Amino acid sequence: MQYDFLVVGAGVSGAAVAHELVRHGSVLLLEAEATPGYHATGRSAALFTPHQGTPLVQAINRASAEFFATPPSGFSAQPLLSPRGGLTIAEPGQEHCLSALLALSAPGRDVNEISVEAALALVPLLRPERVGAAVHEPGVADIDVAALHQGFLRSVKRHGGTLACGQRICGLSHNEGLWTARTSDSSFQARIIINAAGAWADHVAALAGARPIGLVPKRRTAIIVDAPPDFDPRPMPAVDFTASDAYFKPDGGRIMASLGDQEAVDAQDIQADEWEIAVLADWLQRETRVTIQKINHSWAGLRSFVVDENPVIGFDDELPNFFWLAGQGGYGIMMAPALGQAAAALALHHDMPIELTSQGLVTADLQKIRPALERHGEVLR
Repeated sequence: MQYDFLVVGAGVSGAAVAHELVRHGSVLLLEAEATPGYHATGRSAALFTPHQGTPLVQAINRASAEFFATPPSGFSAQPLLSPRGGLTIAEPGQEHCLSALLALSAPGRDVNEISVEAALALVPLLRPERVGAAVHEPGVADIDVAALHQGFLRSVKRHGGTLACGQRICGLSHNEGLWTARTSDSSFQARIIINAAGAWADHVAALAGARPIGLVPKRRTAIIVDAPPDFDPRPMPAVDFTASDAYFKPDGGRIMASLGDQEAVDAQDIQADEWEIAVLADWLQRETRVTIQKINHSWAGLRSFVVDENPVIGFDDELPNFFWLAGQGGYGIMMAPALGQAAAALALHHDMPIELTSQGLVTADLQKIRPALERHGEVLR
C-alpha cells in the first residue's frame, strides 16, 4: 500500500503530527521498537514547565497550553494536566540568579518571589541553610504522558491511520515521486517522509542521503527513592535549583530526583550509569533531609539537541519530500501538541496556524537552514 505520509517514530512527537495529518491523507506510523514511546517519551519527568528552555521553546510551550487544558472531545478520559506548582531555590549568595525567572512573569503565567519561610513550609524536606531565596510558579503541572501519547495514537487509528511496530528502517530511497522505506522484512511507500525518529533522526536522514543537523543525544539520569517516613511528598511542588539543572519532585508517595545531567552519547537504548546514580543520591541527601536506604528505581533517558537547542521542523532543503521533526531536547512532551500542529501545517504547505504565530512562532526559526546552525557548521551547504 502507498501512503501519503510515512512518520518514522511513534513517540509523542511522531504521534502528534500523525494525529494532525491523518485528516488530510493516509498515514503510516512506523516504529522501530516493539511498543511506541519506548525511549524518550516513556522516560520523561512529565512536567509542564512553561518557563524553561530557550525563548522559542517557551513560545512553543505557551502555544501547547490550550491543548493541554482543553484537548479535543474524546481525546482522553482524564485531564492531561494536574496542578503541581514549581519552586526554584537560590542558595545563599545566589539570590540574584532568580531575577531572570521573575522577569518572565505574565498574567496567567505567574512567577512569584516568596519568603524562605514560605518555601520551607511548601517543602519541609529542604535544608534551611541551603535556601537563600525562592520563587514559586503555580502554573507548573504534572503531565499525564501516557494519556497524551495514547490520545494521539487512538486518534490516528480512529481516523484510519496505521501503526506498525518492530519495523526498524534499514534503507530509504526516492524514485518517481515516492519514498520507499525498507525494513528487515518489509517495505513501505509514501509521498512524504516525516523524520520523527528522536535521537536517531540523523541516522534516518543518512539512510535517505540527507545531510545531518548535528543532533547530539544527551543522557539524563534519574532515581526514585522513599520519602522520610514522617513526610507525605504528594502535595509538594517540583523543586529545582538556580546553581544547577538539578531537581526533585513527588512521584506518588516517593521522591524522584535528577541532576539534570547532559552527557553526550551515541543514540542507543540508554541505561543509567552507576557512578551518576551515586553522585545523584549524594546530592539529594546534601540538599534535603532525605536519607536514602535504597534506590527503588533508576533509569536514564536521551534528550537530543542541535547547537541552538531549538527544534528542527520542515522540509529538507535538498531532498524532495523529506521532512524533519527533530531536536526537541528535553521538552518534547510539552511541545508535542504545538509542534504537531506546526509540522502538519508545513508538511501540507499551509500557513502556520495563528494560534502558534500569535505566540511568536516563525517558520524560519524552525527550519534546517538557519543562521545558528550554519554558523556552527552543523549544516554544510
